[in-house]
Amino acid sequence: MMSNRSTDSLFQLIKSLHKAEKRHFKLYIKRSSAKEDLKIVELFDALDKLAEYDERILLKKLPSIQKPQLNNIKTHLYKQVLASLRDLKSTDTLELQLSEQLDNARILYNKGLKHQALKILERAREIAKANGKFNYLAQVISLEKKIETLHITRSIQEKTEKLTQEALEISGHIDRVTRLSNLALRLYGWYTKHGHARNEKDEAGIRQFFKEQLPEDAFQLTDFYERLYLYQSYTWYAFIRQDFLMYYRYAQKWVDLFDENEVMKKVELGHYIKGMHNLLNAHFDLRNYQLFEKVLEEFEAFSHTPIALQHDNFRIHTSIYINSARLNWHLMTGTFKEGLKMVDRVLTNLDEYALYVDPHRIVVFNYKLATLYFGSGDYNTSIDFLQKIINDTSADLRIDLQSYARLMHMLAHYELGNDEIIESLIKSVYRFMAKMKNLTVVEEEMFRFIRHSFGVSPRKMKPELEKFLHKIKHLEKDRFETRAFAYLDIISWVESKVYEKPMAEIINEKYRKSRKRKYM
Repeated sequence: MMSNRSTDSLFQLIKSLHKAEKRHFKLYIKRSSAKEDLKIVELFDALDKLAEYDERILLKKLPSIQKPQLNNIKTHLYKQVLASLRDLKSTDTLELQLSEQLDNARILYNKGLKHQALKILERAREIAKANGKFNYLAQVISLEKKIETLHITRSIQEKTEKLTQEALEISGHIDRVTRLSNLALRLYGWYTKHGHARNEKDEAGIRQFFKEQLPEDAFQLTDFYERLYLYQSYTWYAFIRQDFLMYYRYAQKWVDLFDENEVMKKVELGHYIKGMHNLLNAHFDLRNYQLFEKVLEEFEAFSHTPIALQHDNFRIHTSIYINSARLNWHLMTGTFKEGLKMVDRVLTNLDEYALYVDPHRIVVFNYKLATLYFGSGDYNTSIDFLQKIINDTSADLRIDLQSYARLMHMLAHYELGNDEIIESLIKSVYRFMAKMKNLTVVEEEMFRFIRHSFGVSPRKMKPELEKFLHKIKHLEKDRFETRAFAYLDIISWVESKVYEKPMAEIINEKYRKSRKRKYM
């Protein structure tokens, strides 16, 4: 069970610090604070020792701090911890280096040392330009223009012309990047709320939106960031529409872009690991078993490199994405029971990373774990994980998973023979999915079969199952029906009943046949 971490910002910040960062804070505060400010060190130590944030217990541990003083001291401590981290990590990221150079240039300019300020800005301009950091470049040029406009610096006319031309080019670039990044973000936002397109209406709406927002010259773009957000936009566009082949192609372009520009893996590490995560998902959706294994192996090797381990945020998300991919491997190969060995580690990691994991990711992991237990035949534990999704207060998050969690929950009770509640579950799940517009032909047929099965004797059940399998099998290639098969492998579940084999065995046979075809 994951603990409910405190939402106190200062407490969270202190709990995120490593030993070296805590040690550096103490050194930093001793050299930069007055003696009367050292109350913040007492507060720091007290918060560091607390398991959970509790203001009443905190004040008892700090007799020198009165309750009315606490908020001001906490605010001061928060600022000093950030300042300490900035001091420690100023060379860790390009953004911090550029910010520091801009700050230094402003300080020199305000001191009247205009030529020194311009020298720093010149260096910052070259670094920003070389790494495609156009937002920083815009700030650098803005300050350069201010100095050139307000003061006689003996700059030649050529430099003035160059500055104005660069400012225009950067403005155009920033506009294109903003439009493309907005498009990628809005498509991703649509997906996190709804999941895949549910019907022709969703499909038409997404197509129209994409067409209107995509710049006309999109495929003439050559800049790294323009191409990155273009590929991201197409990746989400394809994924929402369940065009998994297009999804794979653009996720691959996304990753290839970083392989062509190795230096950008360090500069934009978050985008790289998200690209690898999507590439793995694409191989999972297409059941590209060999390519999935290859990419996962590459991603795991990358996770141990100094770049991947440099920042907590990206180290943690790399670990989360790798855990997700490993679970997917067991789901698509039918090795459910082997996958159960991962559960304790996954739950421990989610608890450890509770400060960093978004609610969407928790919902996805709970669904994957529920599917593992369902496929293993442990329907009671599957129900436990499904209840976490069903009872989730984030009602507007992943409506599709909310729907399919209820559907699997109903099937788990069906498997357990809980006939006394199945009828009411059928009605409530059907109402929920209809309300959320998540009903497809596959689900309609499933509800029809389960309702009908109550009146069928056990010896007549097999022909009924065969009829049900025949009805849904031909829908496997229908793009608006594939969602049902992607979230819950209904066909393998029915086949397990028809052929009287465990669901895991049915899925594993399909995997082994695929490998055999590959090497024939």
